[in-house]
Amino acid sequence: MRNLKALGDSVSTSEKEDIYGRYKRQNHGQSRTALYLRVSTPDQKPDLQYDGLLGYADRAGLVIVGDYCDIAVSGRREGRPQLNALMASVRNREVDCVLVWKFDRFARSTRHLLTALEEFDHLGVRFISVQDQIDTASPMGKAMFTIIGAMAELESSLISERVSAGMKAAAARGKHLGRPPLAPRLIAEIETLAASTDLSVRQIHRKIDEKASRGRVGEIVKRIRSLRRSPV
Repeated sequence: MRNLKALGDSVSTSEKEDIYGRYKRQNHGQSRTALYLRVSTPDQKPDLQYDGLLGYADRAGLVIVGDYCDIAVSGRREGRPQLNALMASVRNREVDCVLVWKFDRFARSTRHLLTALEEFDHLGVRFISVQDQIDTASPMGKAMFTIIGAMAELESSLISERVSAGMKAAAARGKHLGRPPLAPRLIAEIETLAASTDLSVRQIHRKIDEKASRGRVGEIVKRIRSLRRSPV
């Protein structure tokens, strides 16, 4: 998280630092706003995003209560620590508005964007994307929320349709679908180890030089040991 004092005159001297190192301005009734920024590589700088967001917040009368910046984190990664921290603040009712530079700086996908917007809507949190000119507090922003939902549903349907068509085409060509079958000799080896030893699934998986997935090994071990425990 970036120290807002480093931004110079654009930050008021009335700010106070909280226990997390974020700077807060005195709230006089305006929306408590959190900034979220992301750059994909260490060489990229978030300064352009910061300057644009601070300028927008100043013009709109938004009170910045914190900023969250993920650096060198891909938008497709599930684990973005600063985004997670932002969402925690939102859920703790510490934020009234989330301000981002662009949708693609915030969301990993259309589905992720929709899920976040649905949560913001449920919590009564305003979402603004400066470059996309979207503000969920405006009529246009509410319309975009509906459009994004429809697009996410269409995206999901198209993916499902393509997967289904691909599986049918593969089956028509006689291609095996699903996991490749294990060699009978390997199955017999796993069954023997399961029946004659107390090795764990992990240990058996290593014993066979990981020639089968751990999940498949676990299925075989569970089957054999359940038979061993069954009453005669």
